[in-house]
Amino acid sequence: MKINKKTGLIEAAEFFASPFFDERPKNTEPDLVVIHSISLPPGEFGSNMINDFFCGTLDKGAHPYFATLDDFEVSTHLLIDRKGKLSQFVPLHKRAWHAGVSSFKGRENCNDFSIGIELEGTDDLPYEKAQYSKLFEVLNLLMKNYNITRDRVVGHVDIAPSRKNDPGPMFDWPYLRKSLDKLTLKI
Repeated sequence: MKINKKTGLIEAAEFFASPFFDERPKNTEPDLVVIHSISLPPGEFGSNMINDFFCGTLDKGAHPYFATLDDFEVSTHLLIDRKGKLSQFVPLHKRAWHAGVSSFKGRENCNDFSIGIELEGTDDLPYEKAQYSKLFEVLNLLMKNYNITRDRVVGHVDIAPSRKNDPGPMFDWPYLRKSLDKLTLKI
């Protein structure tokens, strides 16, 4: 797995072009990874509705819940589905709109300096082994290519605690940290 530095795309990911991105501030490289969770409709897995949502093509009439999403312009850099498939929506050198109002260690607007990774999931179901496996592979790649360290891999809850709780209580942070320690030793 590698990053095409010219396009900002991970070559192993299927790319779906989201219109919801812009330029990072001048001379700003990503140095933070924010892990999120999503399922559309909530609690359902395996459809293309997440892709449609991030690409601005979601059929609002397909499910009653989607009426609440009318005005959202949201994207992410990467999505890892329940089977471990990696999709990309925004080039890594561009600013995806995933963090919203956010702050990390006193630095506001985390979209400016972060890479967003969505995991297909919910608050009440464990994530799949295939997702963790792909997540570790992606984090290894990002840590080798950007100034991202173990302590700069966080959840949405860590940058917007008053309004977000993802990736949720079922995300295995101790397992992730232990795996990141192993990656750090290899880098």
